[in-house]
Amino acid sequence: MNNHQTAIRTTYFSIVGNFCLAVIKGLAGFFGNSYALIADAIESLTDIFSSFLVLFGLTYANRPADKNHPYGHGRAEPLVTFLVVGFLFTSATIIAYESIKNIGTPHKLPEVWTLLILIPLIIWKEISFRLVMKKAKETNSSSLKADAWHHRSDAITSIAALIGISVALYFGKGYETADDWAALFASCFILYNSYKIFRPALGEIMDEHVYDDLVADIRKVSLTVQGVVATEKCFIRKAGMNFHVDLHAMVSGYLTVKHGHEIAHNLKDTLRKEIPQIVHILIHIEPTE
Repeated sequence: MNNHQTAIRTTYFSIVGNFCLAVIKGLAGFFGNSYALIADAIESLTDIFSSFLVLFGLTYANRPADKNHPYGHGRAEPLVTFLVVGFLFTSATIIAYESIKNIGTPHKLPEVWTLLILIPLIIWKEISFRLVMKKAKETNSSSLKADAWHHRSDAITSIAALIGISVALYFGKGYETADDWAALFASCFILYNSYKIFRPALGEIMDEHVYDDLVADIRKVSLTVQGVVATEKCFIRKAGMNFHVDLHAMVSGYLTVKHGHEIAHNLKDTLRKEIPQIVHILIHIEPTE
């Protein structure tokens, strides 16, 4: 299974999981008098839409290069990540607004059984985060990383709900708003995570250099190619789950143009074979003397 197929299957996993959680949390929050749980359900609901965006982005980014897009469509993925962050920001704003409104509104204490709903949900969301993040790192997908952080944010809001409901139930009358304060705290954490997701995607769009390990691998592999004496400049840009590389390779200055051209092709083929996530390589030959 290639990186694209892995990312698609992982996204479907997120969609199904978030749908089930949204239904469970929404019903539990409504019948259990817990706005923190309802807020949690709202986030799970937005996660479904954001996962569909991720799915679209992954599919579009995998389209082959064409006349108008000679480098492919990989940049669609970080653009979709921006939209996913927009969903996170919107859900956090809605949760914060409703929490503040409910803090000033008298209401009943949450039901005790809502705690029993939350504990397994927290465990499941943390497992989901770890699973999706693992696949995101394997595939180099920024939008999949954003989707993973949705799961972690969901787990945090559930923990906040657990704490808020516990405080309200333990201290009783007069502490009904503990549940709402928990939801407000959760919204702040979601905003913080939104920035953490947005920043790497922005760096990807701006061709920020954060690939020192990959540069080291490229230089190491290059020296295994016969005729390559050393490497100089190495520029890398990320597009979707793949990389584009500009590399200056040093060869003997006494070689013919034809021989230098053959070395460049051998180097390009070797790098693609050893580092499959590199899809485009531009080799510039430099003489050593």
